[in-house]
Amino acid sequence: MRSIRHWLNGWNRPEKAAYLFIAPALAVLLLFTVVPLIATLVISTLDMDVFLQVKGFIGLDHFERLFQDDRLIESAKHTLYFAGIEVPLQIILALLTAVYVSRNTRYRKFLRSVYFVPSICSFTAIGIVASFLLDPQTGVYPSYLENLGLPRLEFFRDPSWAMPSVIALTAWRSFGYSMIILVAGIQSIPESYYEAAQLDGAGKAKQFFAITIPMLMPSLSFCVITTTIAAMQVFDQIFVTTQGGPLNKTETIVGYIYNTGFKMAPYDLGYASAISVLLFVAIMAITLLMNRYFLRREADLA
Repeated sequence: MRSIRHWLNGWNRPEKAAYLFIAPALAVLLLFTVVPLIATLVISTLDMDVFLQVKGFIGLDHFERLFQDDRLIESAKHTLYFAGIEVPLQIILALLTAVYVSRNTRYRKFLRSVYFVPSICSFTAIGIVASFLLDPQTGVYPSYLENLGLPRLEFFRDPSWAMPSVIALTAWRSFGYSMIILVAGIQSIPESYYEAAQLDGAGKAKQFFAITIPMLMPSLSFCVITTTIAAMQVFDQIFVTTQGGPLNKTETIVGYIYNTGFKMAPYDLGYASAISVLLFVAIMAITLLMNRYFLRREADLA
């Protein structure tokens, strides 16, 4: 009894009690992130279908197949195309909006709420609504274009317009989240910096590039990295609006993983898992490189 009481008293210390508070989060992280990650790595070495029927251990054969898969290479190009345009577009839109709504007036507080609302809405619901609005036969916006004498565009059905349409939809839906983070960063910048710049004759543009951007670098780096991670895993909006078409022009890596493992015979779950491992490694590498770059930038500006 004395040893048990001594053990319990030890948990009253702050440094040990903290583990009790983070234990639920660690359990969720272990159950839904670490365990599936290990399982994916194991399945990638097996000849397994979606019905969990294992035909044998094949080692690294799936990984050798990755670099000979033309459809995977094309889906990787589409993913990089999406991320390369959507991330800068979203960050620039969020930054410019954050600068405008950063002042604490009633009108601009209201605008913050309006711009943030789409980011908490389901991509599935937004994609379905967008599909109706942009439908070439019954959609409102193609009809407006026709009334203006412009071509009746098939936004999600034209191979040339499908990916730009998904990119625009994603940037519109997601920029509010980045905007709120950047607003908090802008409001933390001391007003005395801007007052000193005004006394030196610096205009608004000069203040933006010489004060706002450097002081906002930690918030900007967080937004860029998290937005890039999300862009590399794009799936929901494409699945709802284009199903990866037309002509596979919007099929991304995650979409190809889904098609390989769950939609196309022979439902090769082992190969889909190998692609997932490759995507995980690619995202981790990109994240580490970006984090290292932004840390250097912050150190140079300090």
